Amino acid sequence: MRLDKFLAHCGFGTRKDVRILIKKKQVMVNGLMTRALDLKINPDEDEVIVSGQKCHYTEYFYIMMNKKMDVVSARDDAKQQTVFDDLPELYYDRKVAPIGRLDKDTTGMLILSNDGSFAHQMLHPKKHVNKKYRVSIDTKITMEMITALENRVELDDGYICMPAVVEMTEDPNLIYLTIQEGKFHQVKRMLHAVGNEVLALKRVQIGMLKLDENLPLGGYREITEDEYDAIFMGSEGEGVEVCFNGEI
Repeated sequence: MRLDKFLAHCGFGTRKDVRILIKKKQVMVNGLMTRALDLKINPDEDEVIVSGQKCHYTEYFYIMMNKKMDVVSARDDAKQQTVFDDLPELYYDRKVAPIGRLDKDTTGMLILSNDGSFAHQMLHPKKHVNKKYRVSIDTKITMEMITALENRVELDDGYICMPAVVEMTEDPNLIYLTIQEGKFHQVKRMLHAVGNEVLALKRVQIGMLKLDENLPLGGYREITEDEYDAIFMGSEGEGVEVCFNGEI
């Protein structure tokens, strides 16, 4: 990997920014000052120091975001604000992308990564990764509605959903709904199919990983290895060997 690309990937700015650092003799490689922009770097073996700060290269990023209202789950949109307006430019440059989508008016947990294998494991239908939502509904939940939701409700296009799990609360207009698929507007369409309407929707859990409630709306942080594993717990993907920053 070229030195300028390596430094950009380590978060020292754009390619233009890091070239200025190199030309100003602020970069050392293996103890030697260098001004060679195209110097080849082995991230696993070479020591790179910028202005006295040692560089730590990360190949893959795994990010939990508490998505806010009225932003789209996309890298780019010509007309609307995206989740990347709340993220550092580094993540965009490193090809991080949302894994699955939350509707524009849905809040809560969104996982982003640049690890294609990880994304495949999360999204593959056969892995059955659970997604849990906090759902505010228009009319009181009934046992008939719960039975329908938990027994493969049919959507308006004829799609038959997998059985959901409904958790009641003390508020009859508030439920928790766990599903395994991620069809377009699925939760809203499921509630509509049983004669109700969604007023507010928040994803609170994926697999066994719960949303960090300390994250403000629009806030984010990288997840730990244990949290990474928790995503696949309780699903058919549990126990699969997926790389976490290059390690099995």
